[in-house]
Amino acid sequence: MNVLLSAAFVLAWSSGFIGAKLGAGSASAVTVLMWRFLPLAIVLALVALTLTRAAWRGLAARDIARQALVGALSQSGYLLTVYYAIQLGVSSGTTALIDGTQPLVAGALAGPLLGEFVTRTQWIGLGLGVTGVCVVTAADFAGGGTALWAYLVPFLGMFSLVAATFLDRRAPRPVRSSVAMTVHCVTSAVIFTALALATRSATPPAEVSFWTAIGWLVTLSTFGGYGLYWLILRRSGVTQVNTLMFLMAPVTALWGALMFGEPFGAQTAIGLAVGLTAVLVVRRGATAPRTTASRTAPSGTAPARTAPARTAPAPSVEAGGVTPGSDKPARRVRSGR
Repeated sequence: MNVLLSAAFVLAWSSGFIGAKLGAGSASAVTVLMWRFLPLAIVLALVALTLTRAAWRGLAARDIARQALVGALSQSGYLLTVYYAIQLGVSSGTTALIDGTQPLVAGALAGPLLGEFVTRTQWIGLGLGVTGVCVVTAADFAGGGTALWAYLVPFLGMFSLVAATFLDRRAPRPVRSSVAMTVHCVTSAVIFTALALATRSATPPAEVSFWTAIGWLVTLSTFGGYGLYWLILRRSGVTQVNTLMFLMAPVTALWGALMFGEPFGAQTAIGLAVGLTAVLVVRRGATAPRTTASRTAPSGTAPARTAPARTAPAPSVEAGGVTPGSDKPARRVRSGR
């Protein structure tokens, strides 16, 4: 089941880069993002008022405020930079590459902030992942045609998503997935609508390609990519879910080749193979210490703390949320993009 979830997440998240390119041909980034989230926010708000009202009971204003901030970082900040970079001429593969550096940042910070310490084997896997995505998109960096500063824009989005991840994981009071999804999308709808009105770009174009891109982004990228991101985060931890980001660049490059005729050569194939290897190495590094620590620890001492601290008991799925394994008593938490 975890393998299927991981594969679905990679495809759904990669679809966001393809959808951004679809929409970029007919409207500005702000216009696409406004119409991606505005109808969705209205539907989710109506559902919250009717079908999922029980999930909102007992929540304090600060719980909603925290979720609004998580949504502003993980949706608004992240997506705006991705779309803007593609609009500036940065290729979808290169944007995915820069987004793929997120595991190194998250992995380096997971220990001091969350207690999810990264093992030596996992660091080797992370290094392989960076190598793979660099191989895939090295040619694009050398190709020219786009301002150098434009390549810095996706980095802002990557840091925004990392910040949202840690902010969510450190929340003292979790909420249900339906609540998180609604707050995140309403927050993004408000932000992007305000930006579109301020820049006089709120009117959508009449082209069929625009609305095709909107439907693509809502279905595959928002519900698929964003929702699976938080679900896998709850089940496997920060390092595990962010390692899958290494597959985004090669998968996006292959998808772009099939859909838009973008070049896909030996370099991309090698990068894809290295990325797949990186995921396997990191997953092996996460499970190996748990089977060997008790045997290798000296007599009279505690086993070395090498495995993530928040992945003990197996998670159980509830209606509208997930109760993950933790070093604390089980509690309901949110997941939803």
